[in-house]
Amino acid sequence: MAEDIKTKVIQAKRASIELSSVNTEIKNRALEAMAQALDKERKAILDANSKDLEYAAELKNKGKLTQALVDRLKVNDSKIDGMIAGIRDVIKLDDPVGDTLSTLELDKDLVLYQVSCPIGLIGVIFESRPDVVPQVMSLCLKSGNATIFKGGSEAKESNRTIFQILVKAIESTDGMPTGAFQLMETREEIMDLLSLDAYVDLLIPRGSNEFVKFIQENTKIPVLGHTSGICHIYVDEYADLDIAWKVCFDAKVQYPAVCNAIETLLVNRKIADAFLPRMAEMYLGAGVELRCDPDTYALLENKGFSPLSKATEEDWSLEYNDLILSIKYVDTIKEAIDHINTFGSHHTDGIITEDATRRNEFTGLVDSSSVMVNASTRFADGYRYGKGAEVGISTNKIHSRGPVGMEGLLIYKYILLGKGQIVADYAGENAKPYTHRKLDLKFEDIN
Repeated sequence: MAEDIKTKVIQAKRASIELSSVNTEIKNRALEAMAQALDKERKAILDANSKDLEYAAELKNKGKLTQALVDRLKVNDSKIDGMIAGIRDVIKLDDPVGDTLSTLELDKDLVLYQVSCPIGLIGVIFESRPDVVPQVMSLCLKSGNATIFKGGSEAKESNRTIFQILVKAIESTDGMPTGAFQLMETREEIMDLLSLDAYVDLLIPRGSNEFVKFIQENTKIPVLGHTSGICHIYVDEYADLDIAWKVCFDAKVQYPAVCNAIETLLVNRKIADAFLPRMAEMYLGAGVELRCDPDTYALLENKGFSPLSKATEEDWSLEYNDLILSIKYVDTIKEAIDHINTFGSHHTDGIITEDATRRNEFTGLVDSSSVMVNASTRFADGYRYGKGAEVGISTNKIHSRGPVGMEGLLIYKYILLGKGQIVADYAGENAKPYTHRKLDLKFEDIN
């Protein structure tokens, strides 16, 4: 292992202790400094990104990078505006550190507080998308977590420039520790980072299915993430067609290169003739390749639609991240639910229906981190969920699930306040009883 990598990680780990106790006012001043620095250094960011785009074009021509990843890589003034807005949204959020989650009296003058605190040192490993750096850094800063960043080589110049701008702004703010945020840039450093489980408390990988699986299989560090975004919308027989056409179009076409865009459209056979022809016309007009099961292929072919492709069994398990959509008939809502739970990735799935019973059946039985009713799957996002931004999407069933904002970067500690009590008094024949009474007290209010 390169010693400078371990040195960086140890420095960040030590800084995480100091960062965990920085007050809200100082953290918000650092966040505002970050936002202003991004605005001031636009040219440097765009110049760095142009170099990455040139390199990405070469990789794409060699077949080593998809167009979807190239699209995620591009930064323009609008994206910089979004980065700035995201940071300022985090400023508006309540500081979650030090919140009293519960208070329990064990006995008179013996009170147990459960208080939120940062996780510590978080490693974020991601592909493309330089806007991940300000998103994650702002959330980690506000939640008091030190962070190690490792971006993809295709975004090396953009990541480095944005990172340096933000860290300079943070460390120029009085009261902020130095070294809490670190950047790694080579592939070899990833393996080094994965081995440092004595220092790194949580890893958040953002990227392809294969990429996340690789991280999960090569570290002892807890991993928060999702391996793929195979999302569905089921159009029920009781769907409002105007809603169905609009929502299904948005869920695929608005931005197809992301994990919350749908990859499979399930259509109830009873509504197919009324719904599918116009839907296909809209999709084909937007350049979407339609991969149809035999029944939907026959319907659309008989209506004169082309070009069409025939779906294979593999298509139901594919994350396209592109203008490609598989379509399948189902006869019942149960069949739709079974298909989603079998082939989906437990990310985001939706139903279009006006029937409350079917809505409740779908939301109750679909095993996904986000379930949409008459709304686009594209809403599954930390910013849209009011979290300011997100560090990633989690399909885990422990700790945090769905779009992960600051609440996913917190754990808690127990603080017991007493007046000389000892366990011996609460054991044996004449043991004192515990009261175990819930109290409406906040730790921060104690004098």
